[in-house]
Amino acid sequence: MKTATWLVAVTSLAVVGGGAYLAGAQGVGQQQLHMLFDMAVAEAQPSKPEGSGPVIYYRHPDGLPEYSAKPKKTPDGREFVSVRESEDISFTASGIKTAETSDQPKTSATVSAATERKVLYYRNPMGLPDTSKVPKKDSMGMDYVPVFEGDQADASTVKVSLGKLQRTGVRTATAKMASISRKIRVPGTVALDERLISVISMRTDAFIDDVSNVTTGDRIGKGESLFSFYSKEIATAGAEFAAGKGDFRNSDAGSALRLKNLGVPDEVVRSIAEKRQVPTSIEYFSPRNGVILERMVTTGMMAKPGDPLFRIADTSHVWVMADVPEFDLASIQKGVPVAVTVRSLPGRSFEGTADLIYPEIQQETRTTKVRIELPNPGGLLMANMYADVEIEAGVQKPVVAVPNSAVIDTGDRQVVFIDKGDGKFEPKDVSLGMRGEEQTEITKGIAAGDQVVVAANFLLDAESNLNSALSGMAIDEVKP
Repeated sequence: MKTATWLVAVTSLAVVGGGAYLAGAQGVGQQQLHMLFDMAVAEAQPSKPEGSGPVIYYRHPDGLPEYSAKPKKTPDGREFVSVRESEDISFTASGIKTAETSDQPKTSATVSAATERKVLYYRNPMGLPDTSKVPKKDSMGMDYVPVFEGDQADASTVKVSLGKLQRTGVRTATAKMASISRKIRVPGTVALDERLISVISMRTDAFIDDVSNVTTGDRIGKGESLFSFYSKEIATAGAEFAAGKGDFRNSDAGSALRLKNLGVPDEVVRSIAEKRQVPTSIEYFSPRNGVILERMVTTGMMAKPGDPLFRIADTSHVWVMADVPEFDLASIQKGVPVAVTVRSLPGRSFEGTADLIYPEIQQETRTTKVRIELPNPGGLLMANMYADVEIEAGVQKPVVAVPNSAVIDTGDRQVVFIDKGDGKFEPKDVSLGMRGEEQTEITKGIAAGDQVVVAANFLLDAESNLNSALSGMAIDEVKP
């Protein structure tokens, strides 16, 4: 067929060439020669069947990328060529790729199915926010992509072919019922347990005769002597008790009870009952094991009732006061395990529990004190040490959870993409709960068992936003 067409064209050119010679001899004009040439070329081209169906648009007669929805003329007065519905098949079959079939081979069934659907509008092939109601080419000569009726049911839904899924690295995971856990790492300070601190003072006027060889910072055991004193009131009560007016075995009776009320140790009362003699100087013994925090007593001084003479602290158990930010308070519960490390003891870790969450927020730092109780064998932890605190936090009961990477958090909204199958991905607005080390709680939006996108979801989100924007622009343009 091509050979025959070529022969006809060559023959036509030869005829026209000979005609030119004759025309020169007979005076035929140049315009008539062009008309003869056009007729010869038209006869040489194969006949094209006339299109059927309604006229859907008009194109430039010279094949330029200019189209019109209504009849139109070129600047030199020629009419645009009408394109009917049946003739528009070449537009779809010419290699245009849509989001659904860009990586799939075209078949006659595919082209037929595409032409049966109504084209709503044409969008820019490079994804720019530009649409057209008629076929169009961009500045690089690329055809605009048709958007068919039915593709806009959910403009935010993204359709991706299998090839693109593999290239972009889209991966999915299943939303499951799980417990959310994470670790909160905050600073803390070691403090003494207030319940294990004793203040030594007198209940009556007394003169200090002698003070034991102990100073601030020394460790002292329970029952060890602190100082000796003389008190006139205690001596009088002791004399009455020694004279037989009291009985130590009946601790609620008479002089024995008076001695106890004056703060005389049981050991001294027992000695008076046995010896029937009041000592000139009475010894005062330490009520607990611990460290002397303060020594305010000196030999020869007179102690008034209530004057603090010693402060002793038991350091076998200590507190760690952790500063927890306000936004983490909801994830901490009383009794959760805590691990504490201090910089002065590298490699050592102390295990304890969160004993109390203080009902007050520091206005300057927006933090709350959380008290942790720790055993302190050997007294390694000292007051005011700086500590690093790691608190177990989270939700113990199972909740709907997805991997952290599945959530796109823009600040104003949180989105998770659901895999609907066949390359379709639908964005879902969700409400978030607890965020753990690896998973995030979803309180609203999806259910356990849904397939969620955990990788390349930002690409899907960009495509979804673009589709929604184009859809809105196209609807405004298509409206009469």
